[in-house]
Amino acid sequence: MGETVSLVGPSGSGKTSLLLLIAGLEQPTIGRIALSGRDITTMSEDELALLRRDQVGIVFQSFHLIPTMSALENVAVPLELAGAADAFERAEAALGAVGLARRLSHYPSQLSGGEQQRVALARALAPRPKILLADEPTGNLDLDTGARIIDLMFERAHAIGATLLLITHDPSLAGRCRRQLHMADGHIVRDSARVAA
Repeated sequence: MGETVSLVGPSGSGKTSLLLLIAGLEQPTIGRIALSGRDITTMSEDELALLRRDQVGIVFQSFHLIPTMSALENVAVPLELAGAADAFERAEAALGAVGLARRLSHYPSQLSGGEQQRVALARALAPRPKILLADEPTGNLDLDTGARIIDLMFERAHAIGATLLLITHDPSLAGRCRRQLHMADGHIVRDSARVAA
């Protein structure tokens, strides 16, 4: 729990496909995938949806916010769907934790790209997932904004004890993770770990 892992490799090497398989959003043609000790390849779509709801947070390069909902609603709705009685309180706390306490009622079109990605991060982390999957989360952001988002992602994942799997093309960013997986042609070709300081 709480491990940081980067997944690097050239475009088309299978990084995003692997993330989608881990999240149960795609099914493997062979083999099995275990998440939290459970074989997800035998689960129904409903079981996979519940597993994602309860244990997996995902942040994509595109923000995937609902344009007709405020920042608060974008974060609260998944919690409500999960049956959380305190959905709006948790959403407000999650948005506050990513520095958006004053932007709760703003709609995505009223937010900058960095703010939209912080809403997406708050939405992914509000349910307190065991694993946070991030696919090039700064790809649509300028360098400074991207750096702040990454710092926030590491900080918040650590705060809730979530394992972070980060897909990136940036070697320096990959180096921030304790473990680095290198992909090529659909295979993990190297698995290395940074020595703890």
